[in-house]
Amino acid sequence: MSSVADQLSSVLQKTARLIELCNALQEENDLLKLENQSVKVSLDGAKAKNAEFEEKLRVLKIAKSIEGTSEKTLDIKQKINDFVREIDKCVVLLKK
Repeated sequence: MSSVADQLSSVLQKTARLIELCNALQEENDLLKLENQSVKVSLDGAKAKNAEFEEKLRVLKIAKSIEGTSEKTLDIKQKINDFVREIDKCVVLLKK
C-alpha cells in the first residue's frame, strides 16, 4: 500500500512542480508581451521620425535643384507666375 501512496505523493509533487513552472512561464510570457508592445511603440516612433527625415531630404533636394544661377531662378519664378495666372483663370471660369 505504501508503494501506491508513494506513487500518488510523487504524482502530486510533480503536478505541483508543473503548476509552478506553468505560472512562471505565464509571468515570463506576460513580461515578453509588454516588452514586445514597448518595442512596437518604439518602432512606430522610429518610422515616423524616418518619414520626417525623408520629407526633409526631399525638400532639401528640391531646394538644391532650384539653387543655381540667377537666370535659372528667374526662369523658375516666371514659370510659377505663369502657373498662378493659369490657376486664376481657372478660378474665374469656375465661378461663372
